Amino acid sequence: MTTAATQAQDCPLCTGAGGLPVWNGRWMRLIRAEEALHPATYRLVWQTHAAEFTDLDPLQRGVCMDAVALVEREMRTALGAHKINLASLGNVVPHLHWHLVARWNWDAHWPQPVWAPPQREADVARLDALRAALPALDARLRTALRARFAPPPEAAEGSDHS
Repeated sequence: MTTAATQAQDCPLCTGAGGLPVWNGRWMRLIRAEEALHPATYRLVWQTHAAEFTDLDPLQRGVCMDAVALVEREMRTALGAHKINLASLGNVVPHLHWHLVARWNWDAHWPQPVWAPPQREADVARLDALRAALPALDARLRTALRARFAPPPEAAEGSDHS
């Protein structure tokens, strides 16, 4: 979560985790959103309250997109999804965060967006199998994010700093 100096009191991503915590770094955190029909939905949340991507400086924008690409790549590799949807909307929660949603041609909304009306009944057996695989994906994502955004050598032991 963000520090008191950089949070908005009415912002749910400033005042709460926003989902199941997977990784927490200096500039951003990764949460699993636990969506019922799309359980492999993650959000990469910027730590400080910024409403727009252009509120970040060029270095921060690069770090943010590097993290989005890393999470997408790990999701593709681990899950074999047909597509990873990426979105940064902010109309409902004006706090910079990226949605990363693993999609399959069997999911209830395919090929439409996840917020469109369902196209078919949910495949409960496949969703259950996917949910069972997510703790391993969480660990894989945490390891990859820590490796890529490791704190500098002089940083304190035990905390992530990117």
